Amino acid sequence: MGEINLDALIRGDIEVLANSISRAENGELSPSDLAKIQEVAAASSPDKRGRSRRSRIGITGTPGVGKSTLTSLLIKEYRANGAKVGVLAVDPSSVVTGGALLGDRIRMQEHYVDPGVFIRSMSARGHLGGLAVATPLASELLAIAGYSPVIVETVGVGQSEVEVMNHVDTTVVVLAPGAGDDIQSAKAGILEIADIFIINKVDRDKEGAEKLRQDLLRSQDLSQRSDKWRAPVLLVSALDRIGISEVVSAISEHQDFTEQARG
Repeated sequence: MGEINLDALIRGDIEVLANSISRAENGELSPSDLAKIQEVAAASSPDKRGRSRRSRIGITGTPGVGKSTLTSLLIKEYRANGAKVGVLAVDPSSVVTGGALLGDRIRMQEHYVDPGVFIRSMSARGHLGGLAVATPLASELLAIAGYSPVIVETVGVGQSEVEVMNHVDTTVVVLAPGAGDDIQSAKAGILEIADIFIINKVDRDKEGAEKLRQDLLRSQDLSQRSDKWRAPVLLVSALDRIGISEVVSAISEHQDFTEQARG
């Protein structure tokens, strides 16, 4: 099929980008392709390419907490600030076709005609951890094409979706009051990976949301992180579009923190 046209990819050619991600999903990229992608990705920092900071955001949490609605609102917030936004929405696999079961996300459909947004549904294809095998490489391709932030929404299969933390700069764990997301969930590991907690759907149960918030704050008092970051706990209503700008600010603060920590 030939090598990827990296010059076209850097220019943001949509056809080249879409084809490259498809090849990544199908395992068709050659070793030389992979080496060049890694080389270009490493050279795409702001001081070398003059681009804005690369930002990869992971959105994870159990089914039904409103991850897709939240992602859609984050897209709108970033676009209002002029950013090109890439989204990788990982869906469970169809047992018939092996493809993404949900396909194009209904809740994100308003963004599909926006040339500054690229949304790709990816099938997990049986891969555990909430991501597809090709997700990390696809996020690199989006970054090379000039998309920042790149939002990675995990499949939402349960409380073991911790792999996302290894491939993003900021991990956002979304919870909802009354959905079984109490502090005991931390035993399964998903709460331990959070850089930011979002308690969504607070419009339905304000008392339960505040109780969950206090539980999460206390849990951080008991187990401090090695990097000394204290994950903020934000109350959000995606339905009423409350708290979205605060989420964007918290993401920026976390990424500033990690950059300063790296020196």
